[in-house]
Amino acid sequence: MRGLSKTLAVLSAAGLLAVSACGNSDDGGGGGDSAASKDVTVFTWWADGGEKAGLDGMVSVFNTDCKDFKFVNSAVAGGAGSNAKQVLANDLQAGKPPSTFQAHAGAELKDYINAGQVDDVSQLYKDYGLDKAFPQNLIDNLTVDGKIYSIPANIHRANVVWANPTVLKKASIDGTKAPASVDAWIADMDKLKAAGVKAPLAISKGFAQEMLVEAVLLADLGPDKFSGLWDGKTDWAGADVTAALDKYKKLLTYTNADREAIDWPDALGYVNKGQAGYTLMGDWVAAQQLADKVPDSAYTYWPAPGTAGTFQFLADSFTLPTNGADPDGAKCWLKTVGSAEGQKAFNTKKGSIPARSDAKPEDYPKYQQTAMADWKSDKIVPSCAHGAACTLGQNNDILSALSQFSGSPDVAKLQSAIGAAMKTN
Repeated sequence: MRGLSKTLAVLSAAGLLAVSACGNSDDGGGGGDSAASKDVTVFTWWADGGEKAGLDGMVSVFNTDCKDFKFVNSAVAGGAGSNAKQVLANDLQAGKPPSTFQAHAGAELKDYINAGQVDDVSQLYKDYGLDKAFPQNLIDNLTVDGKIYSIPANIHRANVVWANPTVLKKASIDGTKAPASVDAWIADMDKLKAAGVKAPLAISKGFAQEMLVEAVLLADLGPDKFSGLWDGKTDWAGADVTAALDKYKKLLTYTNADREAIDWPDALGYVNKGQAGYTLMGDWVAAQQLADKVPDSAYTYWPAPGTAGTFQFLADSFTLPTNGADPDGAKCWLKTVGSAEGQKAFNTKKGSIPARSDAKPEDYPKYQQTAMADWKSDKIVPSCAHGAACTLGQNNDILSALSQFSGSPDVAKLQSAIGAAMKTN
């Protein structure tokens, strides 16, 4: 799940979870005793819903292709891996790495690389033909100082708005078309408020707010300057950043009062129930919460206003931990993760799209077909909220600044805090 838990809950649960993470199996994942030499302990945060269904699909391929090994499910629930990352950090510091662990591809891996906790898997790309199967722009985003440290299972899109067309119709808004800009979106929010919709834009705590502010920055700055925010080429103190953050502040005035108390499925629930017009969330929504809805009638979707033609990506990937348990089994799991069969079994249930270029769109539902086409044609930019653009340290500081802003919206303070986070970490 991608809903952040409170910090105290993470810390208090971490010790207990760390024990269960390496010792317990899951009925859907093959079971087994993690002490056995042939067991492959796979650490993820895919504990339920479409994420768990996708994992189970990949496990079924692994069980066929890697019969000499036994999958051991080491999932720890917690949105965007918030709980799992704390448990994993404890295990890695204790010198007890799993066979392989899930991580967001991109800058987030730098923490593990710098700590000497993951091995270079560049040779596996050649061994498994992934250097040909994955698009070059993805490989470029995965490469750190000439080496690759993970194999992606999928591609998700972050900059997606999900809307209830029935609610929008009450305010004479055409839900099939995205507003051309953030300013136009704000104008539509005013129409919804005038029509009696108390919270035109539903949002939740933590990373959901980070995703929204990223979407506003992307819309106002454009893809090149937006990407520059994360690699140091764009000044966080710039007037254009200030203007975008002012619009983010305005958007928060249209949101639900309980935003700091709920997770993203609850925010989506407001849209589904007709209590809100929009929510912004990654495209895991398609499988996780809307699988039983009819596309374009019960809901509609489009790139966040002002970001059409830009695909803000994140990728769930798997690593080869340094001195990890059962490296041969881990490599067989990584082969499954990158394979055509494994990616199809996973992504058709997860709501994401395959990282491979040879996937067949007709094997996927309508939304994913649209995302696959956009992935090939759009300008690709990274997500900080989901690790493609930021390290864990940077992201934690940004989340803290956004939480403070939610309660006391001071644009200058927020702008300074995020700029400092990017320099400090």
